Amino acid sequence: MEMGKLVPIEIVAAMVEERLSRQDSQEHGWLLDGYPRSESQATSLKKFGFDPDIFILLEVPEEILVERVVGRRLDPVTGKIYHLTYSPPETEEIAARLTQRFDDTEEKVKLRLLTHNSNVESVLSLYNDQIVKVDGTLPKEEVFSHIDRVLTELLAMKEAALGSLAA
Repeated sequence: MEMGKLVPIEIVAAMVEERLSRQDSQEHGWLLDGYPRSESQATSLKKFGFDPDIFILLEVPEEILVERVVGRRLDPVTGKIYHLTYSPPETEEIAARLTQRFDDTEEKVKLRLLTHNSNVESVLSLYNDQIVKVDGTLPKEEVFSHIDRVLTELLAMKEAALGSLAA
């Protein structure tokens, strides 16, 4: 991780398989954020029998991604995430205790993006029919609304399909 590379597939795949195999995931579904990040991770997910109904692709230009990550800060007391520009801390007391992740530097972010860019097309090609693109440069309320709408429609379709099977 310190070098901007991915955690070995065996470790992450085993963790994901174990979690998605639990009863609550089987009954209520699951949502993965930032996974799969490589073709081998996507292939292992399919091998274990986990195929997403939808793959949300948040599209954001690289310069904005770098700015968002480099400005991110964590309040170690509350666990709340702030951004120095977009969501600054409410008080000087909070500002004084904020920390930055060791890998949230411009250099490390750019390394992570190089890894991402070398893997993204092969991952997306495996999910062509499930991809929903969302403009990540819009205000966060609009991004949330778009994703919420897509997920609500998916749930309604699944419920309708289950209803027609029961009939």
